[in-house]
Amino acid sequence: MSDPVTPLKGARYDGFCQITEIGPRGMIALRGDLVALAGTLRAVAGLDMPCQRQVTAAGGNACAWMSPDEVLLMLPRPEVEGALAQLAAALQNLHHLAADVSDARALLRITGPLAREVLAKLTPADVSPAGLPVGELRRTRLAQVPAALRVIAEGEVEVICFRSVAQYVFDLLSMAARPGGEVTLFRA
Repeated sequence: MSDPVTPLKGARYDGFCQITEIGPRGMIALRGDLVALAGTLRAVAGLDMPCQRQVTAAGGNACAWMSPDEVLLMLPRPEVEGALAQLAAALQNLHHLAADVSDARALLRITGPLAREVLAKLTPADVSPAGLPVGELRRTRLAQVPAALRVIAEGEVEVICFRSVAQYVFDLLSMAARPGGEVTLFRA
């Protein structure tokens, strides 16, 4: 098997916030009855099923609530094949979908004290600390493309988008983080 290549090959922009592409990450879209899938998720990834708009994480694994019948399991890239096999075996009698979407997605990170401000320029979602608290995930759009935003910590946001629009999203975020463009919306 060849080594995975990220869409932006590790691109990075340094403005009033830093925009970086995160290296290859394994991602499995898991759909079905989330209550029925909870035990299997715990057995396969050591994670509890997240509540609405939440993310559970342990070690290098995370599970993000995406919709009432879908979660996104994120894990180290080499573990995807084994996790898919475990899911297939454990869920063989349960209606579900488990698909490797690692190559279909791109991950970007915004780092800096004004990370929320970068997002506020691009999305209609409320990205204030009250509207998007640390630990939450929000599906929305950045300009004209779909994306998911995960606030890992104050000043650190992960952006998940389709691989096909990764360059566009990176360019949007970089433009919004240009020095001199600060408007300090969320400064304490």
